[in-house]
Amino acid sequence: MEKRKNRVYGSEVYVDGNTVRRMEAAPDYRREREEQKRQEERMRKQRVASRNQERVAHMNRGYVAFLAFATALIAGAAAMYVNLQSSINVHMKTISALESQVSDLRADNDATEKRIEASVDITDIKDTAVNELGMVYAGADQIVHYTIEKEDYMNQYEDIPEK
Repeated sequence: MEKRKNRVYGSEVYVDGNTVRRMEAAPDYRREREEQKRQEERMRKQRVASRNQERVAHMNRGYVAFLAFATALIAGAAAMYVNLQSSINVHMKTISALESQVSDLRADNDATEKRIEASVDITDIKDTAVNELGMVYAGADQIVHYTIEKEDYMNQYEDIPEK
């Protein structure tokens, strides 16, 4: 066995050799750092809590009343919006039902008109008009032609002249 030699430099003792003895009263720095972190966290939480208390202190009755009014106003606007959307949906359904009714009535009218046209004989009408009612075809001198200048309709400002 090799003897260890201890050297003293000032107040420090150095041990020669490949092993170091355990120190009996070595301070534990990790515990101190953890305790310091815990203390800092507690202080931070206290600062946050005090800031929150300051904010609450600034919320006087007028501010709370304003916030309540604003909240009620927004809730009322949302309720009106939902009511309006519901009303629009009801009206859209009503319009759709009425359009369907109009379509059905037009189809019925078209069918009735075709039935009437099919039941009427033009030659019978012509014979009755000429023989019984005295209808006469218009002569060439009785026909008056009008020209329309790029319009869909014509306004009549005076009576049509008789020839």
